[in-house]
Amino acid sequence: MGIKTVGLILGGGAGTRLQPLTQDRAKPAVPIAGKYRLVDIPISNCINSGIRSIYLLTQFNSMSLHRHIQSTYIFDQFSKGYVRMLAAEQTPTSSGWFQGTADAVRQSMRHYMNSDPDIVVILSGDQLYRMDFSEVIREHRERGADVTICTKPVPRREAGSLGIMHVDEKNQIIEFCEKPGNTPRLDELRAPMYKDERYLASMGIYIFNTKVLTDLLCGNDHLDFGKNIIPAAIESRKVYSHIFEGYWKDIGTVGMFHEANLALTDLVPEFTFYDTAAPIYTHMRYLPPSKINCCDLNRCLLAEGCIISGHRILHSVVGLRAVVGEGTVIEHSVIMGSDFFEHENTADNKGNVRLGIGRDCYIKNAIVDKNVRIGDSVYISPDGKPEGEQTPLYVVRDGVIVIPKGTVIPSGTRL
Repeated sequence: MGIKTVGLILGGGAGTRLQPLTQDRAKPAVPIAGKYRLVDIPISNCINSGIRSIYLLTQFNSMSLHRHIQSTYIFDQFSKGYVRMLAAEQTPTSSGWFQGTADAVRQSMRHYMNSDPDIVVILSGDQLYRMDFSEVIREHRERGADVTICTKPVPRREAGSLGIMHVDEKNQIIEFCEKPGNTPRLDELRAPMYKDERYLASMGIYIFNTKVLTDLLCGNDHLDFGKNIIPAAIESRKVYSHIFEGYWKDIGTVGMFHEANLALTDLVPEFTFYDTAAPIYTHMRYLPPSKINCCDLNRCLLAEGCIISGHRILHSVVGLRAVVGEGTVIEHSVIMGSDFFEHENTADNKGNVRLGIGRDCYIKNAIVDKNVRIGDSVYISPDGKPEGEQTPLYVVRDGVIVIPKGTVIPSGTRL
């Protein structure tokens, strides 16, 4: 691109809305599509856009995220590329924890500024999309923008709960309104370039000229981009909207996570991992092919290393090293699989339950996290359970029953 660009990926907060999936892992480390992690999406978008200086800012449950980054993104000595973790740390000028998205970027400035970048691209670590940032940066420079914010056109029914950008005829942002609601105020924010009723929602993807970013961060004691830095920039800088018409999904809740995964099983999904021109990268595991023994699979994603002997798996995602016993039925579910293989004669010391899903089980509208042990004749469904119900064996959120990582469910249990 002829200019120095760094990518900053915000690792997110504690991920409370994704609990219990974030109980023992950072939000960007949550598995998606059977074999990837959420963080693979923004990193791959950077790499495919020619951005090879990438920093990941994190502070919560970061061990699995560190392990994934270190084992996956290893650039050769000639490319000068890297993905570096920047965890919250105590320094003479900082007491430690990041206090918000802007504070995280401010505290990390002394690290990413060493490369003297011209452009800083700030991204979220929990979104599913494919974007060529080089096109956004080209447009940013041609306009003479100080800041470019990527926006997604949304209908009125979605706009009220999002951050909406009001633009002029040249796509310069003149106003930002956070969650305007379904009120007359929303009518004033309608995007002028669409014949139908559309509104430009912020995607949380920002392109900054480095000097502008430094000035805004150092001259502003507030902590967040969406609430503080962006509104301040609109008042004093040239801030433009880059309209993105492609697929984009925020993976902020259990319901969104479940919906996004199952949508990948469509014959022609809105987002595909089969685009060889812009691949999504992840850890190379060298697993054996999956083995299927007389099981009816329909609209499924099946990762490597699985042993599937069930009766039927419908509209589901089955992750790495998953084991499904004979006679089992799985519908509309995300099965994350396991981190390791277990010898056939080895069983857990709690109830003698083997790793994976046993025989003659029924699982519906569920997320089964990694390394779960489910015995024979187990019934799992959110039907009839109140929203938010939580026990040592499951949590119900957004109409989905979630089995936490490493849970052991004895044979004959009905959940």
